[in-house]
Amino acid sequence: MKFAIITHVIHGKESGNYFGYEPYVREMNLWLKNVSEVLIVAPLHTTPKTPIQDFYQHENIHFTQVANFDISSIKNALHSAVVLPKIVWKIYQNMKSADHIHLRCPGNIGLLGCFVQIFFPSKPKTAKYAGNWDPKAKQPLTYRLQKWILSNTTLTKNMQVLVYGEWENSSKNIKSFFTASYFEKDKIAIQPRALKDKICFLFVGTLSNGKQPLYAIQLIEQLFKKGYTVDLTLYGEGNERAILKKYIATHQLEAVVFLKGNQNQESIKKAYIENHFVVLPSLSEGWPKVVAEGMFWGCLPIASKVSCVPNMLSEGDRGLLLDLEINADVKKIEALLENPVEYQRKANNAMYWSRQYTMDTFENEIKLLLQP
Repeated sequence: MKFAIITHVIHGKESGNYFGYEPYVREMNLWLKNVSEVLIVAPLHTTPKTPIQDFYQHENIHFTQVANFDISSIKNALHSAVVLPKIVWKIYQNMKSADHIHLRCPGNIGLLGCFVQIFFPSKPKTAKYAGNWDPKAKQPLTYRLQKWILSNTTLTKNMQVLVYGEWENSSKNIKSFFTASYFEKDKIAIQPRALKDKICFLFVGTLSNGKQPLYAIQLIEQLFKKGYTVDLTLYGEGNERAILKKYIATHQLEAVVFLKGNQNQESIKKAYIENHFVVLPSLSEGWPKVVAEGMFWGCLPIASKVSCVPNMLSEGDRGLLLDLEINADVKKIEALLENPVEYQRKANNAMYWSRQYTMDTFENEIKLLLQP
């Protein structure tokens, strides 16, 4: 099978091998086990590989480089108008050559792919919508347009659209799906964490306004001021790092809050096992893998009520749902810190639920999607 991937994910190349964002590539490698030839249409940069990137595992990859574009300003829009025809043509050529078309959405390249796939109604197709599929969510026009095209079975034929969560009134081609990080063989017994001595919190993700790492810091700051022995370790990089560093220094939190930067998967796994809570006060998510990963290792999630998070946390039975109002959220956390039995019950529920969604199960589901 010749398998075409249309994606906005920025790739790199080293010693003839292509790499990209590690969670995405790890997933794609499972898809690629079932195909003989891979066609990738994506942006390609010359920056060196980082700890949060990984290599594709396939012997027969053909890469088509396209420009990375956006329309966030007049200048960028003018540039996009110049490069778009060439990008569309490259997408069309790869789709025409492929036996199976796979779109990664939402993203600018994925948006173009949504339009071009219309011209191939008879070819089998899949789309992974990795963002928030909630029809009530406030989202950019380009995101809403991708959702509309993908769910329109008049325009989009012979496609299964994989989305996170279960949503009422979905079209027949929408399939509730999940993402996994660990295999059955990774399951090990996890010792209960006692809520005594120091209570450790974890943030994993991009240091950006959308993920709200500052809010995570402020939650722990308030707990610290109330006399709790707590700390927060943040893993990740982003454009808010300098802001966070300044806030930590200004509020004298150097002994409480730690910025660790990007780390590899094994280091993050160790952190999940050692910490009590993983905090994600994000404004937008698809399937928040840090929540599912934390749950897998008994690290209880404290997360905002976005996308499928309330479903993942069973409306609070497998974690804490944030209101994103600092005083109310601190009180919720305090109540749980004062009830270690309830904390352990929630952590056990979270671990049991998350361990149903292994890479083994995920791989089997992918095989079914690729069957003729």
